[in-house]
Amino acid sequence: MGGFFGAALKRDCIEDVFYGVDYHSHLGTSRGGMISYDDEQGYIKQIHNISSTPFRAKFEHDLAKFRGRTAIAAISDSDPQPLLVKSHLGVFALAVVGAITNANELIEEILGTSGNQFMAMSSGEVNISELVAALINQKETLVEGIQFAQEAIEGSITILILRENEIIAARDKYGRLPILIAQNEYGYAVSFESFAYQKLGYTTCKELGPAEVCSITKDEVKSLVPAGDTERICSFLWVYYGYPNSNYDDVNVEVMRYRNGAIMARDEAERGPLPELDWVAGVPDSGVPHAIGYSNEARLPFGRPFIKYTPTWLRSFMPITQGARNKVAKMKQIPVLELIKDKRLLFVDDSIVRGTQLRETIDFLYKCGAKEIHIRSACPPIMYGCKYLTFSRSTGEMELIARRVIQELEGDEGQKHLEEYANIASERGQCLVKTICEEMGFSSLGFQSLDGLIEAIGLPKERICTYCFNGKE
Repeated sequence: MGGFFGAALKRDCIEDVFYGVDYHSHLGTSRGGMISYDDEQGYIKQIHNISSTPFRAKFEHDLAKFRGRTAIAAISDSDPQPLLVKSHLGVFALAVVGAITNANELIEEILGTSGNQFMAMSSGEVNISELVAALINQKETLVEGIQFAQEAIEGSITILILRENEIIAARDKYGRLPILIAQNEYGYAVSFESFAYQKLGYTTCKELGPAEVCSITKDEVKSLVPAGDTERICSFLWVYYGYPNSNYDDVNVEVMRYRNGAIMARDEAERGPLPELDWVAGVPDSGVPHAIGYSNEARLPFGRPFIKYTPTWLRSFMPITQGARNKVAKMKQIPVLELIKDKRLLFVDDSIVRGTQLRETIDFLYKCGAKEIHIRSACPPIMYGCKYLTFSRSTGEMELIARRVIQELEGDEGQKHLEEYANIASERGQCLVKTICEEMGFSSLGFQSLDGLIEAIGLPKERICTYCFNGKE
């Protein structure tokens, strides 16, 4: 994933942009960058590797060199950005969030045009921000270029451009990710996360619609391209990677998660008695509010049988290799033995993607003396790798535990019945749940239904992207 923050003010904006993008650190752990524009010095740029040191610590010593009343900054889980581009459209800085599934085809198409080239990164890959810039530069204006890029791209891309004293914000074609604009007495800010600017004294003035393009200066916000009619905002914003304080389409993340857990407990109780338990708990951190909702609805005590130790282990995905990440994840789990030994526990996790870390968590809890461990997933079984965003490290759909188990159960024939398997109330769905439960060593397993998830979000079904659950765009 990734996130960004920008500001156009009547005063220096550097501190606002620095703290604003730092509040997006939960969305990216690879690269961080800032670019400002100053009337005297021009563009000022810095990009750092933040894979082992948080954004704030990396950039606080650079702040003295930045000046300007307009600036953008980005945190990325992949490519270095923002990039500074010079073309027939002038000089501009650009940051993007999303995924381009046809990137290779677009690169080859551009390379086939005389005189075009890309700077390759150390991996040999092309920076996606540079690809987007190359697409934009094929037209005569930035706005025409943005629209051309959005049509050419398969996947999803949200764009932030800095051009001297103006910021141009472009939400992706179907609004899978948010862009919010806020204001204070000095001007305007643009952000992925709403709480980031609220802490800096701004209030929301506009949320861009799908495919909408806006110009932001210190004096005004102007719509350059009106919003489209079709929205497919990502459901995982609320389930997993959105921060608890954030609102998307006026739906708060934390409130949705309480509601989601309560709906799971309600629906499970309607199907039959809930298990006898000593504690309901959440797999930290994003599983906790789902578990609170479940606990309140079920009238079962909520507890924290293990805690994540974060003072030194800030992020479990800092190391490069999966083995190292798993090691760090285990080291972060500090048990409260008095709440585990001989206890019947129910844990709510935000999702079950590959199941690797959850399996190790279960082993850890049994070794601590747990009597029973029941698992509930706050979303349906994940059947498809997302082709619009990069919220999962899975490199293929057979890494998804649901797809792998279906292959084990029925081979290729099973892959023809994914919709039935995704419905946990169906015969195939029950078989999937039973097999995963036995393989992982759970005392019982339950998944939130798709209807339950949509009810918890509270938006019309047609406005929510549920591709990873049902493959429907």
